[in-house]
Order: sequence, then C-alpha cells, then structure tokens
Amino acid sequence: MVALQVRFLLVSFLTSILGAAQYVMQDAALMNYLERRFLSLEKRLEKCNQDILEYVDEFREISKTVLSRLSGLNTYKAEVKSEVQNLLTRIERAQRDIDYFGSVTDSNACVEVHEDLVKQQLLEEAEEKKKLKLMLNASCEYMLAGIKSLKILKKTGDKYGSWMKDPGKKHTKIYLLNGSVNNIILEFANIMTFMENNQTLKARRVTLPFPWEGTGHIIYQGFLFYHKYGSLNEIIKFNIQRRKVADQMLLPGAGRIPAYQLSPHTKIDLAVDEQGLWAIHAEPETGGNIVITKINHMTMAVEHTWDTTCNSKDAEAAFMACNTLYVVHNSPSGGTSRIRCVYDVLDAVNTYEIPGLHFPKRQGRHSTIHYNPKEKQLFAWGDASQIVYKLHTKQK
Repeated sequence: MVALQVRFLLVSFLTSILGAAQYVMQDAALMNYLERRFLSLEKRLEKCNQDILEYVDEFREISKTVLSRLSGLNTYKAEVKSEVQNLLTRIERAQRDIDYFGSVTDSNACVEVHEDLVKQQLLEEAEEKKKLKLMLNASCEYMLAGIKSLKILKKTGDKYGSWMKDPGKKHTKIYLLNGSVNNIILEFANIMTFMENNQTLKARRVTLPFPWEGTGHIIYQGFLFYHKYGSLNEIIKFNIQRRKVADQMLLPGAGRIPAYQLSPHTKIDLAVDEQGLWAIHAEPETGGNIVITKINHMTMAVEHTWDTTCNSKDAEAAFMACNTLYVVHNSPSGGTSRIRCVYDVLDAVNTYEIPGLHFPKRQGRHSTIHYNPKEKQLFAWGDASQIVYKLHTKQK
C-alpha cells in the first residue's frame, strides 16, 4: 500500500517536471521568432535611413542645379531687356525720320495714287454691277406700288404653315405644307379642289424622307426646296414626282438666329421670283440685318450674297419680287402688317421705306408670305388661313 502511494507521487512529480520543460521549450521558440522579426525590422529601418540620406543628397544636387539656372535666366532677362530698350530707341528714331521726310515730301504723288485707287474701285463696282445684271434679268424693271385686295381661300391647318403653286410649271396644282415641323405634303389637283370642304383627306399625300423646319419652303420647277429639320443650314432639294432627294447644300452663315424676330420658327426662308431661287436669313454678325443669297436651283450653288440694311427686328416675313426684297413688319402683339424696308439688289444704295404699303382689311400676323411671279400675287398663311393678295406695280 505504501509502495503504491510512493509510485503515485513519483509519477505526479515527473509529470509536472515534463510539463514545465515543455513550456520552457515553447518560450524559447517564441523568443527566437521575436528576435528574428526584430532583426528584420532593424534591417529595414537601416535601409530606409540610407534611402532618405540618398534622397536628401539628390535633392541638394537638384536645388544647386535649379538655383544655378535661375541665376542664368536672370542674367539673360537683363540682357533681353537691354536689347528691347535698344530696339525701342531705334524705332523711335526711325519714326522721327519718317515723320520728317513725310513733312518735306510733296504729297501730290499720294493724292494721285489715292485717286487711282478710287477710279479702280469704281471700275470694279461697275463691272460687278454689270455681271449681276447679266446674271439677273435686267428687263425686270417694275416695283411694288401697293397691295390692292385680299381673298381668304380657305381656313385649315395649324397656326403656322405654307401653301403655294409651282410658278415654274404649267400645271395648276396646289400644295399645302401644314405646321412648322412636318414631313407630309398635301397635293391638290387645282385651286377649286383645294377650296372645297372636306377635300383634305382626298389630297395626294407625299411623304418626305426628312421633316422640314419653319415655314420657309418653296416649290419650283417640280422640286420642293426646304430647310431640313435638326440641321443648322442644310437645304434639301426634293423631287416631288419621283419622291426622292435630288440634291442638298449648306447655306453659309444661316441658321443661327431666326430670319424674322416675329417668326422664330423660321431660320431660313426660301423665295422665288422672276430670277429664280433665293434664300433669306439673318446673321448675328450683321446685327440681325437680313442677308439674301441667290441660289442656282439646278446646281444648288451660291451665285451671290447681299448684306442688306433691312433689320429682322419686328419683322414677320419677307418675299422677293423682281430682284427686290420686301420685308413685312408688324407689332409683337399683332396688328396691321406693313412693308417697311425695300432692298433692290441691283441698286443697293437706294434702300428705302414705303410708309403707305400695308396689307389691307386684316388684323393678325403672317407666318409665310410667298410671291408667285407667274400670277403676280402673294400666297400667304395667316392664323391658319390661306390668303391671296393681288399686287399693284409700277416702273422703277
């Protein structure tokens, strides 16, 4: 019994000694690991210090180089300033010499040169005017003297739109283009069909590949010319019978502001007179003054451009007749339409105003006024009404 107790105590003692030895070994391993980590950190810190010292040395070298170059630039700046001062002195001396020679030289030669330049300019202007008369029919010698009467043929469509006949063809068809943005043309057989009630649904519908913008389109020689919606200044030439685009062009300077202040939906207004196709628009560079351009309807090329003295302020529409621009003005609230500015492209110096030239028996505003040179009438659209104005003309 005693022997068993002794053995039990001996086993317990040995077990405790072995456990303590195991803990000692674990502590030794942990200390070894920590020592290795500290050595690694010390090496990294030492390398970091070396790098910092190298960066400091490099920065000092760069600072010396920069300071040296700045010093050189200051010296160069002083040299340049001295040279500039020297040059200014020489220029002032030369200017005094020029003034002196100018004061003692006879000015007759300069006067003769000036007179020669004036003569040359007059010759060039006369030659330009001669070319314009050849391009435009010089036999067109009448001007608008009054508007005799009006007739409202129909009241249909939106507030804005246009209607017209083709003055370049021998047919009697009437075309209606409703709205300031659309792509459907209504074609009527003749004026009587157009005036009949409930004939809109029976009209021939022509769908355009691109919608128009504004109300400044025109039909001429079987083609519709219109400002393409969404473009700045692209004009489309559309063959109505074949229903396809025949050509297009960009009108320089146009499309940035409305052609007329009271018709903001129209940026480019196309017109036809005895001379063919025209474009009317306004430009910011001219202070809102109207610009007219003669266009070759066959080639879609610009033939000539005129900056007029007619302003687009309080203007609602305009039309061309016999080489002459007639600008129609109104009040912003609506009232009697009057032609207040007339511009003859062959006699541009004589821009004038006709105080009594007003549209009779009507209060309101026009969204479109187009001249038909074949019938010598105005086709107008005013507040959804389709109107014809008869004209009174006289010799220029």
